[in-house]
Amino acid sequence: MYRGQSGQWSWLLHRITGLGVLLFLLVHIVDITLIGFGPTIYNDAIVIFSTAIIRVISLALIASLLFHAFNGIRIILIDFWPAGYKYQQAMFYIVLAVTILLFIPTVFYIMAPVFGVCPQGSCANPAL
Repeated sequence: MYRGQSGQWSWLLHRITGLGVLLFLLVHIVDITLIGFGPTIYNDAIVIFSTAIIRVISLALIASLLFHAFNGIRIILIDFWPAGYKYQQAMFYIVLAVTILLFIPTVFYIMAPVFGVCPQGSCANPAL
């Protein structure tokens, strides 16, 4: 199941995406804490969070969340379904496919405002 096969890559990606999610949670705690410093500081932070580079970083977070969640379900199936280990490689490819399929529309929604397209209605910055 390991030694350079899908099981090893699944294990490695699961650990990396888990660390990415943890890092996001720490940043999110700092972000929410900024509310206590007043609306000006918080609004300035929101403006920074709407920049293109932060949106790309957000996409990495979303991809990490999707993969980590679906791979977690895969791990549960392998652990609790008696025949699960036989299908672990197929389930790994299904996890990758579902992650990519759900990630594609997210890329459009997150990156569209950078290019002046506003799928959610208004491109006006709500923080201003």
